[in-house]
Amino acid sequence: MSDAAARAESTPPDQNGADYNSASITVLRGLEAVRKRPGMYIGDTDDGSGLHHMAFEIIDNAVDEAQAGYATRVEVTLNGDGSVTVRDDGRGIPVDIHEEEGISAAEVVLTRLHAGGKFNQNSYKVSGGLHGVGAAVVNALSEWMQVRIWRNGQEHFIRFEHGEAVQPLKVVGPSEERGGTEVTFKPSSGTFTKVEYDFAVLERRLRELAFLNSGLAIALKDDRHVPAQEIFFQFKGGLTAFVEWLDQGKEPIFRPPISVVSKEQEGIRVELAMWWNNSPREVALCFTNNIPQRDGGTHQAGFRQALTRVVMKYAEDLAKKEKVELSGEDMREGLTCVLSVKVPDPKFSSQTKDKLVSSEVQPVVQMAVADALSHWFETHPKEAKNVLEQVVLAAAARKAAQLARERVGRKNALDISTLPGKLADCQEKDPSKCELFLVEGDSAGGSAKQGRNRAFQAILPLKGKILNVERARVDKMLSSAEIGTLITALGTGIGPGDPAKGGFDANKLRYHRIVIMTDADVDGSHIRTLLLTFFFRQMPELIARGHLYIAQPPLYRAKRGNDERYLKDDRALEDYLLEKAIAGATLTLGDGRAVTGEALRAEAETLRQVTARIRRLAAHVPVEIVEQAAVAGALTMEAERATGAAAALVARLNALALPSERHWNAAHGEGGLQLWRTVRGVMERHALTPVALRSAEARWLDERREVLARDFGEGARLALDGPETAVQGPAMALERILAQGRKGLTIQRFKGLGEMNPEQLWKTTLDPAVRTQLQVKLGDSEDAENVFSTLMGDVVDPRREFIVENALKVANLDV
Repeated sequence: MSDAAARAESTPPDQNGADYNSASITVLRGLEAVRKRPGMYIGDTDDGSGLHHMAFEIIDNAVDEAQAGYATRVEVTLNGDGSVTVRDDGRGIPVDIHEEEGISAAEVVLTRLHAGGKFNQNSYKVSGGLHGVGAAVVNALSEWMQVRIWRNGQEHFIRFEHGEAVQPLKVVGPSEERGGTEVTFKPSSGTFTKVEYDFAVLERRLRELAFLNSGLAIALKDDRHVPAQEIFFQFKGGLTAFVEWLDQGKEPIFRPPISVVSKEQEGIRVELAMWWNNSPREVALCFTNNIPQRDGGTHQAGFRQALTRVVMKYAEDLAKKEKVELSGEDMREGLTCVLSVKVPDPKFSSQTKDKLVSSEVQPVVQMAVADALSHWFETHPKEAKNVLEQVVLAAAARKAAQLARERVGRKNALDISTLPGKLADCQEKDPSKCELFLVEGDSAGGSAKQGRNRAFQAILPLKGKILNVERARVDKMLSSAEIGTLITALGTGIGPGDPAKGGFDANKLRYHRIVIMTDADVDGSHIRTLLLTFFFRQMPELIARGHLYIAQPPLYRAKRGNDERYLKDDRALEDYLLEKAIAGATLTLGDGRAVTGEALRAEAETLRQVTARIRRLAAHVPVEIVEQAAVAGALTMEAERATGAAAALVARLNALALPSERHWNAAHGEGGLQLWRTVRGVMERHALTPVALRSAEARWLDERREVLARDFGEGARLALDGPETAVQGPAMALERILAQGRKGLTIQRFKGLGEMNPEQLWKTTLDPAVRTQLQVKLGDSEDAENVFSTLMGDVVDPRREFIVENALKVANLDV
């Protein structure tokens, strides 16, 4: 047999598709299907949405107990080890043996797909989780899950690992709890690219649930970091309070909001709160059984039909008088509404429930809203008149804006010579290769024009601060010279309508990289915010497509002799200081190893990571105490290690102190690590609480206690261009290295782009080979809406509160 024949005979037939039979069919059983295709059940496992959906599934189960009338409180805790705990005071998952499965009902719910108490209306009349996969999916995609159930005066416990029960449900003792369930799970790092929960995302969802379930108490606690963060929600006003909160940065044209609570019809109940404000935008949130629908659905369609029909009826005479034609969008200008429906058996377009498709909901919502709105217009003539005037004004503005867009469209359609005179265009005609820099002021614009690469980089200087489009209708916005210049340069048109008549068309974008380049001062930040507001409000598709960036010009200029460096941020400055200091340094570790050169550079990076966590942990305790506790292995709540570690910590602190101040004492117990001493009659006390010791920082440091003890336990020394000095910890070593790097160095905080000549601007900010740029991305649209409304709206108080709350988070503020 020839070699070719042998190879042909040895090739499996099914590789060529010839052997496709029953043996080729794979059956995924139980939770294996979830682990194989997690995206089908919880969404994207890479961008964080699927991770948060895991928590929402368990949280929704707890809230369903409240909807059914059995729970009054829900507690959510982010634990230091990366797990999440959700507890409610409801009835508790049933613990008796399930007849068909032969195991406890709790184990059935947590390990079997399509199992639960929500398939009929006996246990839950309405519910968000209707597919019976939520808790089981979370279990399948977790490294471990443990569940405590309080029921019938007893506490029950069961633990799972990768979806499989370690042992059956067992009673661990009597309990005085009325009832309830506590689920703790740790998402699998093998499934999720990102396993750290975003506190803000959970905060937003829990706030929604508190509004949607009037009176329900919801607590969110973050024990991952020090100090711990805790927020409590409980609202008596329901959806009315929700609308008022959404519009805290806007001025409504009447108070209070219109409130609708319908009688149950065909098992469906409709709740609505709405009003109009002075903003030109619509904010509409839709929920079904507490679950948000980002894509709307039949309940939103019913609401819009009712709104258009009723408002059209009452505005007809005024519209004729003003000679305008009304459309549905005119009636929704400035509208803020929250629509919530309770449906016994809702149907969604997917497991993520982003769109309601139950056809029976639409007529019920339409009838309930139409009746309530008609009654309100009849009984509130003064407020109704204000609404109708705003609707007619919106129609007139829409017509004016359309005419302005058509003028822009005709202008753009002529030829390339119609581009703004101040635009320094590039030579490249392929948009995918072109960059447009929006530069603050003529001075920086001049430097940028000279320093750019003319082949593919265009420069558009913007004079002063552009119009705040948050507060302006489209017709006013289009009358702004700077806005018109920007729209013309981009080539996309703006607003709805036919692109041939000036309507927005992202495919006509002339530059696929749009870079906002402003100074690193207050005015620059304001201009950048105004531009971001423009793109978010008028061209969000450009952000969604990834076309918008923010330039990162250098923050510092460091000079030593003839050596001059521009450094983009604090991290780059620290890198530069380390580079200079390490050149002639030697770090001798506790085990005798002498570290120099590249090895010292790598060691310095480790020191930096350790020091960052020590400083975060040292919120209310001196850094040197936390540092020595890390080296002594005292950052633990394990009883068998705690006593010895506390004694070792005392010995280290006393060795560091002056002879007259060596009076440290320590106790390690349920209250955490307590330290105290009396010096010259004055008592000094410090405490690392249990929350601090369970935090992510403490866990990370404790996992490295043996390495820290080896390197800095005793005998560590550092030589920096001189004799050796002892170092007792990683933070101390890093601080001395950085101090050495600062010697002889002049560091200047860099402010304006105009301070750089064209060559410097190219080397630091324009050159694709070395520059740094931040890509602008759209996160949660509701959060973004709230931030822009608060910061750029007319109402002052919410903006002041926002600034006060976030003032301490600001870095590099230059006034």
